[in-house]
Amino acid sequence: MSLPARIVHQRRATITDLPLYYSGHLLKKLDKEKDFKKYYGELRGATLFLYKDDTQDTYTEKLDLEWLKSMELDSPYQRKEPTIFTLTLHTEEVQLKMENADTGEEWRGYILTVVKKQIPSKMQLLPGQMLLLQDALDQERRRSRVCPALPPRPPFLLSASSSPPTPPKDELDHCAAALPACFLRVTRQEAERMLEENPQCGNIILRPSTLANNYALTLRLLMPSGPVMKNFRVTATNSGFVIELDTAVTVSSLDDVLQYFLEKTEYRLHPYMESQPYDTCINVSPAPTCISITSTTPKIVPKAQVAPTLRSQTKAELLPPPTKQEEDEYLVPEDQCPDVHNLKPVQMWTTESAAE
Repeated sequence: MSLPARIVHQRRATITDLPLYYSGHLLKKLDKEKDFKKYYGELRGATLFLYKDDTQDTYTEKLDLEWLKSMELDSPYQRKEPTIFTLTLHTEEVQLKMENADTGEEWRGYILTVVKKQIPSKMQLLPGQMLLLQDALDQERRRSRVCPALPPRPPFLLSASSSPPTPPKDELDHCAAALPACFLRVTRQEAERMLEENPQCGNIILRPSTLANNYALTLRLLMPSGPVMKNFRVTATNSGFVIELDTAVTVSSLDDVLQYFLEKTEYRLHPYMESQPYDTCINVSPAPTCISITSTTPKIVPKAQVAPTLRSQTKAELLPPPTKQEEDEYLVPEDQCPDVHNLKPVQMWTTESAAE
């Protein structure tokens, strides 16, 4: 059973938190898509919210028209022919198709009015439709006037064609280390989807903005009517980081930006941290098998090719060994035998020989 239209509109207003200017059925197609898809669209503020049908309270897609570069009419204005527009946005091109040419002209008038903050010239609308368009313009001007003017951009952002100089590696490492843990390189749609599907992981995601060197915060707030997505822009300047609220707030670091939102929400929000899985068992690799280093083949040790070292001989070793004298022989002293070379052995006289 579908919800009453009053409840559906209340929920949409709560989720989007933007004034409704125009709504109706339309078809949308991206450049890479072949066929148009049917949606029910609501132009709230400068954002086009797309629903599957007029009974859905949560939008399926949305187009941020603040960065609309051009809106071209692909077919001439004919009352009996569908009207097709090509919207050139910051990152993509989108085609919108209206089955009725008069409805297409109203869509064109409202989109250009809320984006350019003025009614386009040469509108083919009735006087009553022009009055409604003027009311939407006045309301959008009042809503935009509340927001503060953007702070001055850094010099390297003034020219879209010039790219900023690459900082040194040390500075890049410092910037990467200064990013909070909830910083994720995702788009607005991806951040909202992550917060919607994983509320237990947190409800604040810091992400890059569509502008270079700028950031954005995506928040998921729990309201009495249900969860609401909020997106805030943070501009990087030479003096710090500017939180673009009704009254702009300047802080010195991205951690201070995060701390500011935590304090303003009385710490009901938590930075988004993806849960890390834990292991439940301990696996130990088996001990390596013993490898025998012995071999059945005997090792052949090569013989040394160096000649042995000659040992020095002493003088005593060079002399011939002394001859052993017999016990019954002795030599006559030299003084008694002047002729040394003719010495002869003399037999000793003993008591036994004398007795003989």
